[in-house]
Amino acid sequence: MAETVGDQVLRQLREWDVEQVFGYPGDGINGLVAAFGEADNRPRFIQSRHEEMSAFQAVGYAKFSGNVGVCMATSGPGAIHLLNGLYDAKLDHVPVVAIVGQTARTAMGGSYQQEVDLQALLSDVASDYLVEVNAAEQLPNALDRALRTAWGERTVTAVIIPADLQEQEYQPPQHEFKHVPSGPPSTPRSVVLPPEDEIARAAEVLNAGERVAILVGQGARNAAHEVMQTAELTSAGVAKALLGKDVLSDELPYVTGAIGLLGTRPTYEMMRDCDTLLIVGSNMPYSQFLPEFGRARAVQIDLDPGVLGMRYPTEVNLVGEAKATLRACCPSCNARTPRRGVPVSSRASLSGGTRCGSRRCSRRNR
Repeated sequence: MAETVGDQVLRQLREWDVEQVFGYPGDGINGLVAAFGEADNRPRFIQSRHEEMSAFQAVGYAKFSGNVGVCMATSGPGAIHLLNGLYDAKLDHVPVVAIVGQTARTAMGGSYQQEVDLQALLSDVASDYLVEVNAAEQLPNALDRALRTAWGERTVTAVIIPADLQEQEYQPPQHEFKHVPSGPPSTPRSVVLPPEDEIARAAEVLNAGERVAILVGQGARNAAHEVMQTAELTSAGVAKALLGKDVLSDELPYVTGAIGLLGTRPTYEMMRDCDTLLIVGSNMPYSQFLPEFGRARAVQIDLDPGVLGMRYPTEVNLVGEAKATLRACCPSCNARTPRRGVPVSSRASLSGGTRCGSRRCSRRNR
């Protein structure tokens, strides 16, 4: 039996190690739903009660797994129902790909059943990459690019596939004009590091502080060790924005818990009384829970320069990956007196002398 476009969609998802697709069946994706049966449900089709829930399931999966979430819905009503979850992903910078059906190509423009202008509907929420596939040869590049963009930019992308195309025989792109090939799945990344003079300025601010507070968000998720090291060196407390709740354990003696409307009293008091604030990978919107403006000197680390200084008038803004930036900053941070109740041996192990890249950092914590 010839491979269909729907079969190829699932083949590419498997190549990208997508293990489940969250969706709800409908006429506009009949060809894709049938392909799951032919593929022995690999990836698994996880059916929800409603397309909106499918989108939120994909968002939740992406948030807690670190992988791309994939949701699927029919044309017209299904795609519209996805929007709430897709906007949640877009605003929280979570990688999600929406695969959406559309009216058959022969009926487009004829006010056919469930026909909606999906390009216009999804143009904002999937502004980083949105494509309608109208030929089988177009599919590999379109779907690969949607997955690669969602993962690399931590955003929402969407692929629209008309219902009749899903059931047609798949033909790969050829080596000829007006065909676009696609490479194998890959998730390349780069490490962004601020200049040395800016890192030195940040360390100077942290060293000058007597009561240092750290706020972490999801951007610090891969830098748990470095956050702990910085907190130990500066004797800082660490508060967590909602999206950064899993960065550090609440059982650590210097973690004060959540911040914001559902925050803890220790976090509120720490922010109220601190004279220095370090924000790592967080864009938590409630500025009123941060120190009063002008009360604290502040440093912010984020990969997105557009959010620097947005929530608090930060003195030093570092565009960089949290892990690499904190690791570069640690050797210049002056070690404080060990905390009461925290053994010196714990401080030494957390400082990670060689991991920090400096023997000086190790000596300070002996």
